[in-house]
Amino acid sequence: MSPITVLLWKRSEMPDTSYFRNRVRSIGFAAKGAWLLLKSEASIQVQFVIALAVCLAGWYYQISPMEWVVQVLAIGMVMGLEGINTAIEALSDYVQPERDSRIGHVKDISAGAVLIGAVTAGIAGLIIYLPKIFS
Repeated sequence: MSPITVLLWKRSEMPDTSYFRNRVRSIGFAAKGAWLLLKSEASIQVQFVIALAVCLAGWYYQISPMEWVVQVLAIGMVMGLEGINTAIEALSDYVQPERDSRIGHVKDISAGAVLIGAVTAGIAGLIIYLPKIFS
């Protein structure tokens, strides 16, 4: 059923579905996507290992609650951006299987966003850990 069809229905004609049930299903789809990403993408697997190592370092160096917040947000930012990048690349390859400079430009921008996030996360990590390592 198309979104337009749904929009044109009267409220009384809408299918009887539970808002809560739909949210639970949405979370299930999102969890499936996160698992597929972790299972199939080498870059996410590397980032996951790095995230585990950084979390172990946080435990070892007993970082503050605010440092944990920064660290968790940085990890989430990089992994989230990598997931979006992977989706953009997959969609681009589906839409245009042949080499196309416009699609290449889109992919480069998407990868650049991941790089910016990773560099920012790395800087945050240095700010947190360098003083602890050298004290």
